[in-house]
Amino acid sequence: MRKRVTLKQLAAELDLSISTVSKSLKNDPEISQETIDRVKKLAKSKNYRPNALAVSLKSSKTMSIGVIVPDILNNFFAKVLLGIEKEATKNNYKIVTCISSESYQKELDYLDMLSYNGVDGFILAASQESQTKGIFEHFNDILKDDIPIVMFDRIVEDVYCDKVIVNDKQSGEDAIDKLVASGCKKIGVVSNIQKLSVGLERLEGAERALAKYNMDTDILKLKKKEEFELQIVRFIEENNFDAILGLDETSAVSAINAAQIIGKKIPDDIQIIGFTDGILSKHSYPKLTTISQNASKMGEEAAKILIDKLELRAEKYLPETKVIKTKIIERGTTKQ
Repeated sequence: MRKRVTLKQLAAELDLSISTVSKSLKNDPEISQETIDRVKKLAKSKNYRPNALAVSLKSSKTMSIGVIVPDILNNFFAKVLLGIEKEATKNNYKIVTCISSESYQKELDYLDMLSYNGVDGFILAASQESQTKGIFEHFNDILKDDIPIVMFDRIVEDVYCDKVIVNDKQSGEDAIDKLVASGCKKIGVVSNIQKLSVGLERLEGAERALAKYNMDTDILKLKKKEEFELQIVRFIEENNFDAILGLDETSAVSAINAAQIIGKKIPDDIQIIGFTDGILSKHSYPKLTTISQNASKMGEEAAKILIDKLELRAEKYLPETKVIKTKIIERGTTKQ
């Protein structure tokens, strides 16, 4: 490996002080343009790069953000990550991304590793295991070390930090309202995320709306040991539903397949709405009507909140919860 060129070496070769070389590289106005040009020309020829560790020790910042997501293959989390990266880059921050794979232990290990290596803050969605087991001490331990956290989507109410969410409860209610307005009389709810906070919120909203219309709440909690389509086929046949609300994208797309297996026409015989608006929604047949969560916007807002606090630009320093608006994207599984 080629030896790193230092400021001291540049200064010696140019017969300048280290301070003058440093200021020249930063375009300091008290240094002449001629000197700045000389310094930068040599620095470029020597492939000079600032020592990131030295910079961070002087500024007490590494200009890096740790991002922990449960699943990078999930289109929603991929879009959130793009939003985070976009906002971070705009503010000269780098992101270090880790995948918890829904594991509490991995989540804990990554928090420890990244905090030890000096990230300035964290943006994360809690793993399924942390949520279902109600484990959140590892998040509070990070906050005790004065490292800020912004949670998104999957949040833990008992952790006193900034959060970015959508109103999942209202979105669940909006979806039922849409189905009823489209003439549906018997609506079933299907879920593969019944243990997660977002799944519980969406179900509560759906139940609230169903009660408003004096409809029963029929819910199928999918079991991973069985084929989703076969479970939904039985669910539809036994209840003669004319609509299905899938609380996650996989459930909704599986409902499309199940309805077609038993010969129901979509949307004439049965209408279907899902959540997330990912790749599956756009490539199912018919294309799925979904509740869009504006994932990229969620990522941008999470990064903005964290960076504003790191840069002391925030108007207030008490944790806040930012709610991102959702919208129904109508496609071929509902009547227009």
